[in-house]
Amino acid sequence: MERDGNASDHLPRQAAGIPQDELVAGPSGQPESIHPQALLAQVLERANLQRALKQVRQNKGAPGIDGMSVDELPDYLRHHWPGIRAQLEAGRYRPQPVRRVEIPKPDGKSRLLGIPTVLDRFIQQAIAQVISAQWEPHFHRHSYGFRPERSAHQAVREVQATIRAGYGWVVDMDLQAFFDRVNHDRLMARLKSRCLDTGLLRLVNRFLKAGVSVGGHIEPTTMGVPQGGPLSPVLANVVLDELDWELDRRGHRFARYADDCVPRRRNEGRNPRRCRAA
Repeated sequence: MERDGNASDHLPRQAAGIPQDELVAGPSGQPESIHPQALLAQVLERANLQRALKQVRQNKGAPGIDGMSVDELPDYLRHHWPGIRAQLEAGRYRPQPVRRVEIPKPDGKSRLLGIPTVLDRFIQQAIAQVISAQWEPHFHRHSYGFRPERSAHQAVREVQATIRAGYGWVVDMDLQAFFDRVNHDRLMARLKSRCLDTGLLRLVNRFLKAGVSVGGHIEPTTMGVPQGGPLSPVLANVVLDELDWELDRRGHRFARYADDCVPRRRNEGRNPRRCRAA
């Protein structure tokens, strides 16, 4: 699908020359701090874009609504990146709607995914790398999902250690359909608390409002961060960070992995309902 493109002439050429076994960019590539008013410029820096392209190519994945494959992306960028970059810098870039895919769950229900086009995945990945670097120092230490050098195994070990320390009351929390129900206004307000770059905030909001293609029809997206794109996990952590610090303020020990959370107490105390409601 042809787009009014813009990008950097040299970006695809340089990225294509890097061996496949070097495609994974580790967390050491992230800047420790980024000036909040220069975030969009950081997103569009060549090194950040190269890392994003490598990650998208490594992740592979299905095409979006335009049918473009991951393998076609580097050549497309060679011809169109200068125009796409100009649109991004001028605030004119418009993401395409995501493609709705339903994945069966063991309980008989379906998990709704939103598959962005590979071009939008590339741009989302570049944004996610910068937002992650901006927020990472402030996330709670007991948040384990979709973070550099953290894993579900670490979350399990944290739960086991806390149980051995005498925290025997456990609340197993799963936020039902969390990714589908995120409030956009609340999310953008959270992002704005650490991001003063209006250009980047506008771009993130456009990804949230890009719509979804269902059976050939475009439907608006008024809430949620569709699973399927690289930006969604980072935005989910930004939203749930508020929950993490509230649990911490109340004195609960917990481990959270994405929208699954396990708060724990030594006992129910004098107010059992407070423990269960936490």
